[in-house]
Formats: sequence, structure tokens, C-alpha cells
Amino acid sequence: MTSEAVTPPVADRRPFTRTHHGDAVSDPYEWLRAKEDAEVVGHLEAENAYTDQRTAHLEGLRNRIFDEIKGRTLETDLSVPSRRGQWWYYGRTLEGKQYGINCRAPIADIDDWTPPVLSPDTDVPGEQVLLDGNVEADGHDFFSLGSLDVSNDGTRLLYGVDVAGDERYTLRIRDLATGEDLPDVVENTSSGAVFSPDGRHVVYTTVDDAWRPDTVWLHEVGTDAASDRILFTEPDERYWVGAGFTRSDRFLVIGVGSSITSEEFLVPADDLTAEPRSVWPRREGVEYSLTHAVVDGEDVLYILHNDGALDFELVRVAASDPTGSRHIVLPHLPGRRLLDASAYRDWAIVEYRREGLARVGILDYATDEVREIAFEEPLYAVGASGSSEWAPPVIRLGYASFVTPGTVFDYEVATGELLHRKSQPVLGGYDPADYGQERVWALADDGTRIPVSLVWKRSFGEPGASLRPVHLYGYGSYEHSIEPGFSVARLSLLDRGVVFAIAHVRGGGEMGRQWYEEGKLLHKRNTFTDFVAVGRHLVTAGYTSPDRLVAEGGSAGGLLMGAVANLAPDLFAGILAGVPFVDALTTILDPSLPLTVIEWDEWGDPLHNEDVYAYMKSYTPYENVRDGVSYPRILAVTSLNDTRVLYVEPAKWVARLREVGADALLKCEMVAGHGGVSGRYNSWRERAFELAWLLDVLGLADSE
Repeated sequence: MTSEAVTPPVADRRPFTRTHHGDAVSDPYEWLRAKEDAEVVGHLEAENAYTDQRTAHLEGLRNRIFDEIKGRTLETDLSVPSRRGQWWYYGRTLEGKQYGINCRAPIADIDDWTPPVLSPDTDVPGEQVLLDGNVEADGHDFFSLGSLDVSNDGTRLLYGVDVAGDERYTLRIRDLATGEDLPDVVENTSSGAVFSPDGRHVVYTTVDDAWRPDTVWLHEVGTDAASDRILFTEPDERYWVGAGFTRSDRFLVIGVGSSITSEEFLVPADDLTAEPRSVWPRREGVEYSLTHAVVDGEDVLYILHNDGALDFELVRVAASDPTGSRHIVLPHLPGRRLLDASAYRDWAIVEYRREGLARVGILDYATDEVREIAFEEPLYAVGASGSSEWAPPVIRLGYASFVTPGTVFDYEVATGELLHRKSQPVLGGYDPADYGQERVWALADDGTRIPVSLVWKRSFGEPGASLRPVHLYGYGSYEHSIEPGFSVARLSLLDRGVVFAIAHVRGGGEMGRQWYEEGKLLHKRNTFTDFVAVGRHLVTAGYTSPDRLVAEGGSAGGLLMGAVANLAPDLFAGILAGVPFVDALTTILDPSLPLTVIEWDEWGDPLHNEDVYAYMKSYTPYENVRDGVSYPRILAVTSLNDTRVLYVEPAKWVARLREVGADALLKCEMVAGHGGVSGRYNSWRERAFELAWLLDVLGLADSE
């Protein structure tokens, strides 16, 4: 804290009443929603100035943390090449450059599947730069790639760029022989555009006024975008649309989905103007996804679904008659949450969760048996990267844990050998043995056991031996699992004696589909009470004390932060809320806002259901800020151009918190999106800002 008194900005209170189901709610800060209004912009700038003043004393610490992150990172580096066709594809980073560089080099031999070991100090023979993000970003404060694809013949590059942060991308096509862009320009697309297998067309999606991807388009290379053809459009506002080709290049798959219901359509890749054919007609509450394979000479679909199978089942059907007989490949097994199946020519990769950890296995087409790839650490994260090749002899895996930096393996399917390709360099003498990790369990209010993952530096003692500062992270929505992965930036906390903990609360996917179901809709409060229960467990078990406990969450995890601030303000010394969904009821009541209707499956529909309205009103953070409460210190971080969680939500929340005397700060990036600023150095500085604030709250701002 600074010794100099600084006056926070005070937002005007302007009359505004929201009325639903006979309930009139005064919302004096709703005027802050007018993004283009000069007064609103002025208020946000005043908030930023105030935050700068209040945190000026942390500048030295921020710089030290930034230097620590930078000093542990090999700034000039190359990724492990992935093979596609006649080329090895890889990325470069260069010291001093914000963005990555996409490159490729020719393969030496058609039978060579061992990626070349690349060194920053050695030129790569035949290297071709496909796209240099630093060149494309020049002159822009923000830069993000939403699409990146190379045609199957390797002659053209498709890329989509966003320079505002609003996730609307401009598509261009580059001739890789000349390095010049073709005249083709397609504006305002969503992410994930791809070439057709023959390279003659581009398939892309666009969004409606509510930012919902709703339409799939076909663009013929070399023609004006005005003549592009609609392949599919989804009128139901609850559903998102996406499209991509099967690895076999046999079909275009158009996927339509809400958070609880999905439908997929097939279009022959050699006749993209054909009418899309539904695989399984949509049924409310039934989700499925498919992958195409050829088994014994027959086109088949492997379909992962939850029709009468809570944790999902894998079946095989004939591609010519997908609604016909189903061969059960992997039956529903409670506690084994099947996540994904991805078919290759000779086998498929199956990804699933069991006992709270991610798993990867190889599915044998002939026997339906799965060979799980085993790892030794008690906590870890693993996933298949998904080669675009139809018949590779190896599977590329990404692996990490709290203490093991990101590692790339190739798994040789024929032999079962796990081939180490590269581990993320961590400079400065990092030794994994200096750090410990474990999973403990907390008891929720209803008796449910909540898993908690911990990582710490051993030199400060084992967790629970004495009171330690603890940084508790949570999310708990959309069945998203927070994995025990590695973080270079986190070392700046651990090396100062902080224990990092993840509360795997209900609403996430860590413990299977039921875990998610018990933390959504009219069970949403379980997410919040679980997090509080974890915090109280860490205190009562002797890990920490309330004055040494800080909490963090972002987006839907920001809603969690706002809710626990109201539920248990005495439990935390500080709360960091990133792009926080804290005015949830206002947003979910307005179907004109981005993504609202889609979100009704997750939160409920308060616009048409009075019970949902009352339930959401009971927990939405902004409306439940109370007088006479001593709130912890709060930092809310947002972005002006965020289309997923609008800046107005934390702006209103902070204004309301100030009314009741809370020490609340707002930091609004004026050129950024939902993911924050762009560029790695910018993101490191942003994270250094947040970590310095957390350390200050914990009384460790002066620690080295």
C-alpha cells in the first residue's frame, strides 16, 4: 500500500430499473454499458489511472517478476516438427519478438518419421517461413490468429487475423511459392477456417449479431467473397456451428451443438454442394461426436455419445446407415468419462478421464481393446496433438505436471515405445526435485469429497507443517477441467514460499459428467460452496490462515470469485478476478447480448422461468454485494473488446463494491479481447502485474 492518499473514481448513479417476473431491480450503473460513450471511456481510463497509482509501489516487484519469467524462458526456440505430406512443420520464437513464426522444411525421406532436432544456432536446410506473426502484427496494438491451414498439396497458406480482440477474423490466402497473398479477402469470419482436400475451396463460418457462429460458407479460391455460397445455417439461437474435414479427407463434418445437445452432418468432400446429411437427428440432451474410419474395407463412423450413458459410450455404425445397428466398442463405465475418439487408418486414439486424471489409449479396430499409455507421476496432464496424417506410425503427445515442464513425446504404436522428443527448457537451474505435488481432499457441505491439487517448493517445508501463504485457483463451469500443468510464471510465487492449490469444484469435468451436472443450472451454488469448503479445509487443516489465503479465477471462474467474495468475505485476504462474469443475471436476461441464448443450457433461462430467475438472483455477484461486510481486497481485470464477458460487468461490480467500502481495483485493457493482451512479452507483463498484486496482498511484496 502507498502512504499517499489516492481518491478512487466514483461512478455516477443514474436511474435505471430492470423488471422481470414482477421483480423491479434498481441498477444505477447500467449506463456504463455504453461502450462508445465518451463518459464511459473516461471512467474506465480513470479506473486505470487509479489502479496505476494504487499499485505504483509494486513497479519494482513487477519488473523483477517479469525478468524472472523472461529469464526462465528460452526466448529463441523452436517447436518439435510435425510431419504433413512432404514437409516438417514447426514454429520459431525469437528473442525480442512478441509473436511466433510458422515455418516448414522438406522431409529427407518418405519413410522418415523421426522429427529433425532443431537448434536455434543452426540453420534448417530448406526452411521456408510461412507466416511471421511479428510482420503481420506490425502497426497493430493487438494481433491474433484464428485460422491457419496449409493446402494438402503444400502450395497455399490460409490464415485469419484479428487486430481488435473481438474474435472476428479476416481471411487471406498466400501463395507459398511466391510469398504473395492472393486477391481473396473474406471479412468478419469466425475461427477455424480450412482448405478443402483438393485445395480449391475454403470452408469457413461466420457469426450472427450475438456473436454466435451460425453459418458455414464455401469460398472458391480465386473468386470474390461476395459470390461465396452458404452450405449450412442454423436458425436456433441455442446452437453453435462449426465445420471441418475428416482425417481421411472423405467427408466434411458440420457440427451443431449447444452445451447439452448436438447434431452432426456429413457432406461428401468431393461434392461440397451436396445437401448435408444428418448422422443422428438431434434429441434434447443427447450429445455426440464422430470420427470416420475404414474397417475391413467399409466406411464406418465411430460415434461418442451420451444416449443413456452419462459418462459416454463409443459405438461403431455404418457410414451409409448411421441410424442403423450400433456395435458397442467401449460401453458406458461410470467414473470413466470418455472425451474423444479420433480415427486413423489402422487404429484410433481414445482420450478419457479416470480418477480425476486425463488418459490416452490406442483403440484396436479388430478387438475393440484399448491400450492405455501409462505415466508414473501421481498428478499430470496429457493429450494427443492430433496429427493430420491418415497413416502415421506414431502419435504425438503433449505431457506436463505441476513439476514437469511441458514435454513432447512420440508414441510408437507398433512397439509401445514412448519416445522423448523435447522438454520445455526452463533456464536458471530449475530442478523438478525442488518441488512437490500431491492431491488432498476437502469435504463439501453436503459430504461430497472435493479434490484439491497442491504444488509447493520443498525448501519452505511440507504443506500443513506450518501456516503458509496459499494461492487458491478455481473455475467450475462447462465441464472444463483444470489440469495440473506446468507454469513458468507460477515459479515466481512458489519460490517466495507460496503454495499453489487448485480446487476442482463441481461444475468442472475433473470427476466425470455427474460432477458437472451437480454444478450447473439449479445446482450452481455447489460450485461456490465447494470452493469455500476447500478454502476452509486449507485453514482448518493447518495449511494457511485467512490473512494468508488469496483466490483467483477467470471468466466463469470470475463469477466464482465474485460469489465467494459474498459468501465468505472473511476467508480470503484478496481475490483476483479475470474477465469476471459477475453481472450474470443481467447478461443472461438479455438475448440480444453475445452468447446469451446459448448460455441458457448452462445457467438456466431466467427470462422465461421465474424459478431460474430467483435462483440466479440469489448468487449473481453484482446484485449480492452487501452493506456492512468487510470484503477482501479485490482486483478485477478486463478488456474493452471482450465479446464473451463484456467489460461492463466488472466495471459495475467494482463501482458497487466501492459503495460498501471495499478496496476494489479495476484494470481494463483498452485494446484486447477475452484472452487479454496479445504478444508474449505483453502477456508476461500482464501476469507480472497480477502476481505482484497477489504477493502484496500476502505480505510478500518485499520478498526476493
